[in-house]
Amino acid sequence: MVKRKKIGQHQMPGEKGECLDAEEAVENQVGPKKLGGKSTDEKMDESISPTEEIQVPQKTSKGEGTHECPKCRKTFARKSALDRHEKVHKGEKPFTGLECGRSFSRFANLAKHLRIHAEKKLFQCLECGKSFRWKSCLTTHERIHSGEKPFQCLECGKSFRVKSHLTVHERIHSGEKPFQCLECEKSFREKTHLTVHERIHSGKKPFKCMECGKSFSQSGNFARHLKTHTDNKPLECLECGRTFRLKILLMNHKNIHQGEKPYRPMACRKSVGQGERKSLKCWECGKRFSRSSLALHQRVHTGEKPYKCLECGKTFSQKSSLNSHQRIHTGEKPFECLECGKSFSQNANLKNHQSIHMGRKPFECKECGKCFRLKDSLRSHQSVHTREKPFKCLECGKAFRWKASLSLHNRIHTGEKPFECQECGKTFSQKSNLISHKIIHTGEKPYKCLECGKTFVQRFPLIIHTRIHTGEKPHKCLECGKSFIRGGDLVKHKLTHIGEKNYKCLECGKSFITESALTRHHIIHTEEKPFKCLECGKAFKQKEYVKIHHATHIAEKCYKCSECGKKLKSAQTLKRHQRVHTGEKPFKCQECGKSFRQSGYLTVHSRIHTGEKPHKCLECGKSFSSWGSLHSHETIHKGEKAFKCMECGKSFLSGHHLNQHHKIHTKFNIKYSC
Repeated sequence: MVKRKKIGQHQMPGEKGECLDAEEAVENQVGPKKLGGKSTDEKMDESISPTEEIQVPQKTSKGEGTHECPKCRKTFARKSALDRHEKVHKGEKPFTGLECGRSFSRFANLAKHLRIHAEKKLFQCLECGKSFRWKSCLTTHERIHSGEKPFQCLECGKSFRVKSHLTVHERIHSGEKPFQCLECEKSFREKTHLTVHERIHSGKKPFKCMECGKSFSQSGNFARHLKTHTDNKPLECLECGRTFRLKILLMNHKNIHQGEKPYRPMACRKSVGQGERKSLKCWECGKRFSRSSLALHQRVHTGEKPYKCLECGKTFSQKSSLNSHQRIHTGEKPFECLECGKSFSQNANLKNHQSIHMGRKPFECKECGKCFRLKDSLRSHQSVHTREKPFKCLECGKAFRWKASLSLHNRIHTGEKPFECQECGKTFSQKSNLISHKIIHTGEKPYKCLECGKTFVQRFPLIIHTRIHTGEKPHKCLECGKSFIRGGDLVKHKLTHIGEKNYKCLECGKSFITESALTRHHIIHTEEKPFKCLECGKAFKQKEYVKIHHATHIAEKCYKCSECGKKLKSAQTLKRHQRVHTGEKPFKCQECGKSFRQSGYLTVHSRIHTGEKPHKCLECGKSFSSWGSLHSHETIHKGEKAFKCMECGKSFLSGHHLNQHHKIHTKFNIKYSC
């Protein structure tokens, strides 16, 4: 009888690296109960033929005399077989080889493994010269050259070279997942998938890059990552010459030239028609689904959301949606981009990101030719041309182009502010507002302008600000050619060409293009001045006037004129001031050729030719081409004479009249005394 304590006596010195070669042989063969008809009481140094038939106890139908595994519900005819099987779930491997230290759950597998240290590879493949220790392994290997796949799936007809591969494949049809994670109870069809999954909980990443120190949980990801350090892109597109590191990226790229959608591998399924796969009809909307998909779809109509997040209480209609949501709380991002290493919580987000590396923008706008990576981005863009706003607020009737904008707007009515500052407890309706608010506590403004040194809380305001220095105005009106720094300014400007003024003042009947313009106009009638200067308490009707006024309190003015030494509050005002010295007048009237130092002066001047007088007096109905003229006119009705001569004390309605009056004193040198 073979003594377990004598295992080491049958081991012979050999290379430990050979243990890895034996793994496939051990796993592909079921542990013997009877070897060649001989009992295991015979001595180990008798030759054991690995090609002889291995008899395994057959499963019996569930009933009397059967033993069921409580973990995976698998049944066994004998209690001893169940005890051996349970070691798979427990991870017990009590049998260890003394030569290499490798452990096994069954003694028979250890007995096979010991042959690695004692035997040579006697069976050689005549095609490629590769050698094997067992004839059964050679037989399996030869099927690679012959293409033979003798093990066929009875469900879908797919064939396999190895029976173990067929066994794993059949679990797709049966739905069996015998390997369960003890941490989260998730189940898997293959043990290797469970091993990789368990590294998520343990945080183990055994594959470490020696170049950058980055670690990986899977060997495949590690191998692909190593290619990023070599800068070697051996796969070249024959159409455009672009090179890629991975074959899958090249295949996806080729679809751009062929005009095809990227290929998506699908799970094995029965050979039935599309109509048969989607045979069940939803009576609410008429769509067709498979049986399992229909049950999930009907929750859209019923509003059923049985899966609840224990962290925040949010509910979901599908378990997969809950699993994706929970990664927000755990911070888990299992989907990693092999090109740049960026990680994502959802596989769909990873696929969208990978299109950046492939340079694919397959969705083109028919109106302007602009291309997009995502179909949703194209739909959102098309609403710019159609002016369609399909998402309407049920409370106030306001419409939006995007559903996300409507969701944010609804929080105004509900008062929901889910984002809370941990420092002061203040809450916000948008996450971006919370991020901006947090910087108040730190005082940090990380985004600095390299031209003038001005700092900003967020990156986007800095981008807009730099256009002041560069003069860049990327948003151009196709009607008149006028350009703008901000996209929002262009949208407002386009309304002037349409000529529609849908917002009417109920007090005076004046109409406006935008709702915000009407709101600002209402303040004229109320005489309200809601915007107050924090320095001196002076109040203003508009926020912009406060900003202009506040600049007068700033003691240190950074921008100094090199000609006259005058200090100004901004680079833009300095630039306008310097035109006084240079005589530059870049703004020219197309009608009469007259030039002006500022664009505002040209705008007012052009109204002489057009006859436009947009500024109307509310008292008498008289119209004026400029706001200053209207303001001077309004003093007539009020009886105010705000412009007083310092020489003689006489008052005037306008500054122009005061200037004319001053000439009397300067010409005749007339002085008045009290």
